Amino acid sequence: MGFKDAGEVRKYLGGVFETAFADPEIGPKLRATGIVLKTVYSEPDAVVLIDATRGTVSEGSPADEASAQMTMTADTGNAYWQGKVNLPLAMAKSRIKVDGNVASLLKLAPLGKKLYPAYVETLKADGREDLLV
Repeated sequence: MGFKDAGEVRKYLGGVFETAFADPEIGPKLRATGIVLKTVYSEPDAVVLIDATRGTVSEGSPADEASAQMTMTADTGNAYWQGKVNLPLAMAKSRIKVDGNVASLLKLAPLGKKLYPAYVETLKADGREDLLV
């Protein structure tokens, strides 16, 4: 079925970063990257801005400045946070387009793997089994 609207994209795909910042192991490592990541989603259209220096996640706009940007469909983002998308392969096949500091993004990938179970549990807890890949 997919996400209903931009609000759901922000809630779930942005929420995984809020979970990361709150985690006592992952949060400090994420902040230490100093990255400001803009994630631009389509189907539905949404922009999520993750500022690791401040530990914040907010609704963004295409005009926001960021040190790196990732562009993908919301379905690809959803599958990624369930551990179903290999980031380097998705980048090579242009399923995920990356601009800016690619090295920092690739450093984030191992941190993200620890969040896959929490993301899946959030979907289940909210009755969103339709989003499980």
